[in-house]
Amino acid sequence: MALLVRVLRNQTSISQWIPVCSRLLPVSPTQGQWSRALSGTSQKIKIAALRMYTSCVEKTDFEEFFLRCQMPDTFNSWFLITLLHVWMCLVRMKQEGRSGKYMCRIIVHFMWEDVEQRGRVMGVNSYVLKKNMILMTNNFYAAILGYDEGILSDDHGLAAALWRTFFNQKCEDPRQLELLVEYVRKQMQYLDSMNGEDLLLTGEVNWRPLVEKNPQSILKPHAPTYNDEGL
Repeated sequence: MALLVRVLRNQTSISQWIPVCSRLLPVSPTQGQWSRALSGTSQKIKIAALRMYTSCVEKTDFEEFFLRCQMPDTFNSWFLITLLHVWMCLVRMKQEGRSGKYMCRIIVHFMWEDVEQRGRVMGVNSYVLKKNMILMTNNFYAAILGYDEGILSDDHGLAAALWRTFFNQKCEDPRQLELLVEYVRKQMQYLDSMNGEDLLLTGEVNWRPLVEKNPQSILKPHAPTYNDEGL
């Protein structure tokens, strides 16, 4: 189960993002020096954006989604799950004014860099990868629009958006839709309970489990810790 996800997890790591970050902000030869060299609000937001995107791909239980939602172990399934979590982050950060919207752009940038890198890890032909990237980009913006409309609607509206995008109109088990609607609602409640300034400084998100062992648990995040530089 989840052979593809294990391969991608083993062959991609946070350290591989340093070349990507170098095109966005100044870096030093080593990761430690890189962090200490940063200064200014925009640099801190870029680091937070990297951490937030990383939480979408490293703190999400993809295998649980594959099992509970009966999704095939494919790159497209990985992308759909990642897209859902990125979207929830974007919804939350858009509430933080100009800084939050700037962070959203950086998160999306990291996402596409990651998608392209993982495609190469899988050995996808460069021409095919380019075509797939164009298709995925179109699907991404269509999904964002649909999810935005769904989250502002009732559970039926959100379920319809998830059925169209996440399940690609192929879900025949209403229990799967119900589970995912509940998941999105509780994640949004969790993200809304987090302090906006903390998110802009740390970008750290620990997702609630897909299936709660204690459904009545309080959705209150732990306060993050960081130094005077926001790192």
